[in-house]
Amino acid sequence: MSGAQSNAFLTHIRRALVRDFQPCYHNRMMDSAPRERVLIVDEDPDVLDLLARQVLEPLGYDVMTAKDAGGAIQQAINFSPDLIIASLSLPGLSGKDLLVALRSQGLEVPVLVTAPEGMENDAIQAFRLGARDYLVKPLREAEVVAALERSINEVRLRHDREQLARQLAESNRQLERRVRELTTLYGIGKAVTSTTNLRQLFDKLVRGSLYVTEAEMGWVLLRDEDEGPLVLRAQHNMPPALAGKLHQPWEDGVSSLVMLSGEALRIHGEGLEQFKLAHFAKTALIAPIKVRDNSIGVIAVARTEPRPFGEREQAMLEAVADYASISLVNARLFQALETRAQRLQQVVDESRAEAQPGGVWLADLRHRLQGALAQLERLMQQEPPGRLRSGLEALDEDLRGLLEQLTSSPPEEG
Repeated sequence: MSGAQSNAFLTHIRRALVRDFQPCYHNRMMDSAPRERVLIVDEDPDVLDLLARQVLEPLGYDVMTAKDAGGAIQQAINFSPDLIIASLSLPGLSGKDLLVALRSQGLEVPVLVTAPEGMENDAIQAFRLGARDYLVKPLREAEVVAALERSINEVRLRHDREQLARQLAESNRQLERRVRELTTLYGIGKAVTSTTNLRQLFDKLVRGSLYVTEAEMGWVLLRDEDEGPLVLRAQHNMPPALAGKLHQPWEDGVSSLVMLSGEALRIHGEGLEQFKLAHFAKTALIAPIKVRDNSIGVIAVARTEPRPFGEREQAMLEAVADYASISLVNARLFQALETRAQRLQQVVDESRAEAQPGGVWLADLRHRLQGALAQLERLMQQEPPGRLRSGLEALDEDLRGLLEQLTSSPPEEG
């Protein structure tokens, strides 16, 4: 076999070996996105062509090349390779100098060094500087592929660990957020059933809304009458000029539309620019407050940065709006109960003062007491929350005792 035939035969064998490696590695590389990036640094154009065009690119790697250490450093910064194959015999700055420069730049990239026989001492020094592997020139394609795959596998494992760490951190963040949301909603629920001061209650609702939606400012608008204007009943972190309108009529330009639709609204960008909200917010979320399917107001939150609210934040604000609705219903029940009690007391006082003859006043008082008991019964049929129901039951017992005393007492003679 002649020398030319021998070289052709060896070339054929090397390419066959590369083909044997290629199917498996090619599939693995093609399945990963994005492809791993390899930077080849060598003073020999033939070596660059061999590694880049004939070996690595057919395997699916994204390849860049450099002829000296200076170009390699610039490529490493711009290209961000996952692996570098560098010659130790580069002109000017050597391969060892390149390793030192990469470390000084904070680039933790695995490096495979190549060198002709006789440079073993330089290779040892390269290992001390952080090189991962050493290949002897002339390079054999199969050896290059095997060494490269060993290092790339380490890169893949590191990327997988980093991705898992990021996923775990994100899962923990989401879990913590869910716990905060549930804790906040639980606190709002307790406040709704135990607080009769609407000003304090709405302030707590607004602050809770900001917490569960990660918003910067919030407000509550209520309509006191069926056709009356919306009144700002609570606010937090709004611009001073608007915060000064507390308990005064104010329209943000969007809330009346939300009340008409009866559905929560997320609005940002061009859709927000046509409303007053655009003067102090980049994105807003507004939910209607309903009583018996009728919208009587809204609770709203907003951000000064263009970060839109998502479905999760909308669901949280709608839950707070439901609590606001419950609080208003409770307040109306308390108000109706208090008004009725005041009327009864007024009747008793007037009856005692006038002392109507013949028991007419007593019969009138019994009739009014029976009417109050009937109204109490209707209120309790609406299944009020625990504290309100206890108060209603206590008042019912007192009124029944008073009615029994009046019924058993003979009328006074005039």
